[in-house]
Amino acid sequence: MANVILDRFLKQSTFSSQEDFQKNFKFVVPENFNFAYDVMDEWAKETPDRLALLWCNDKGVERRFTFEDIRRESNKVAGYLSSLGIGRGDVVMLILKRRYQFWLTMLALHRLGAVAVPASFLLTKKDIVYRSNNADIKAVVTCGDEEIISSVNKAYPECETLKYRISIGPIVPEGWEDFKKGVAAASEYTGGRKSESTDYSLIYFTSGTSGQPKMVAHDYTYPLGHIGTAAYWHNLHVGSLHLTVADTGWAKATWGKMYGQWIAGATLFVYDHEKFTPADILEKIGTYRITSFCAPPTIYRFMIREDLTKFDLSSLEHVATAGEALNSAVYEKFLEVTGLEIKEGFGQTETTCLIASTPWMKTKPGSMGRPMPQYDVHLIKFDGTEAAVGEQGQIAIRVDQGKPIGLSCEYYRNEEATAKAWHDGFYFTGDLAYKDEDGYYWFVGRADDVIKSSGYRIGPFEVESVLMTHPAVVECAITGVPDEIRGAVVKATIVLGKEWKSKAGEELIKELQDHVKVNTAPYKYPRIVEFVDELPKTQSGKIRRVEIRENDCKKAKTV
Repeated sequence: MANVILDRFLKQSTFSSQEDFQKNFKFVVPENFNFAYDVMDEWAKETPDRLALLWCNDKGVERRFTFEDIRRESNKVAGYLSSLGIGRGDVVMLILKRRYQFWLTMLALHRLGAVAVPASFLLTKKDIVYRSNNADIKAVVTCGDEEIISSVNKAYPECETLKYRISIGPIVPEGWEDFKKGVAAASEYTGGRKSESTDYSLIYFTSGTSGQPKMVAHDYTYPLGHIGTAAYWHNLHVGSLHLTVADTGWAKATWGKMYGQWIAGATLFVYDHEKFTPADILEKIGTYRITSFCAPPTIYRFMIREDLTKFDLSSLEHVATAGEALNSAVYEKFLEVTGLEIKEGFGQTETTCLIASTPWMKTKPGSMGRPMPQYDVHLIKFDGTEAAVGEQGQIAIRVDQGKPIGLSCEYYRNEEATAKAWHDGFYFTGDLAYKDEDGYYWFVGRADDVIKSSGYRIGPFEVESVLMTHPAVVECAITGVPDEIRGAVVKATIVLGKEWKSKAGEELIKELQDHVKVNTAPYKYPRIVEFVDELPKTQSGKIRRVEIRENDCKKAKTV
């Protein structure tokens, strides 16, 4: 089936090669683009009965929404929110886990010209107060779970602009609005679009790997930036059934389970679960015949430790990963068992998919791929000059010719952070990489995570990748520990597989150190090894190396 929607936003939508893609991928941006009206309502006109969203949960409940269902129900939600006085420019926080109401509410806010702030269900009282007062949040729509309700109620007295607390149930406390009753009683919204393309539609709070979270502001053209994400990295088309494993509180949800996927004409598969179990995800792929799958490397690490031969993965056509760099050992194991190459992608909350391995490219295990054509990507060294082939540099996007579609507008209400990232004609990502002779990019690490030891610069990812090839290692994080002689030494914080935990000790430490010495430059081996049950992570699942470093500093001060 031809994709009449995708064709409206690109000068050319089919490509014969990577060179064709790089040269001829060009956006056609409507004067006043709004995803709810220009994509979802148009799909409802073209194919009203086609499945848009297949939702199920870990309690056996299933819901199916056609494109017409999505149009009608999101208009009902918009009608309800409008009746509360929510309109253009108002900021609404969503703490909805993987409930299907997230998608309906996001589209409703777009219809009203309001600003959505997706948020994690793990937020504490302090987190909610911080977000509410920094973004002037007017309303919060939440799951009616006891923990979330409690956190919001504790924060409420200190939230200066928060007027409405709205629960989708099952718990709807006194003083809260009842989402389900309100929507059921509401008429479909008929007020028409209120937004301009340059208005803010989304504010994401960064994961806070270092310092307080920043507010990343995206305008209404942001969904178009994800055409590359979905159609040419996830390789989706009309008829695809796509699953991205991500909580809706983070940018990966709109990366992988909303904007680009629906523009590409795919059906979203959402599995609403409280606890991640690899076997459950694998079982759903077979039961529902999922064709496309994307998850962070951590998910793949746990999946390959299952007996994959027990699961029917034959429906899968394409698999991808993002969130952190993929260790080549995980790639090779998944390929061996399934015959599928994991296509890596790289980007940030501030961008759409920035660098990726597309269908036309030969996959190089461990490489992020090549830049997406909407972005003019450069590697800038610490001295401000361009990195040569094989040299490390900070990944930067050229912006002196205008903001690329998909790039955020600014760090909202934070001029200092904005100026630090946007300067000299570039947006600087803060991530280091190098480029090989074929133009493929290889991740090194966050600029703040690079270890300077005895005059060498050591990127944590390379050492982590080597350690991940040892059968004992499930996860690991490489950090630097201050050292009077070397400046810093390499430390490995390691989560062992169940069968290896009893072997934790000096003998295994020596084995792991030798493994690194043999498989990469010997000076990179970890002189310090610590075994832990789990690694500290952000609420979006990224390893917090900064927390490991801080804890090591605290220990050093008490010695």
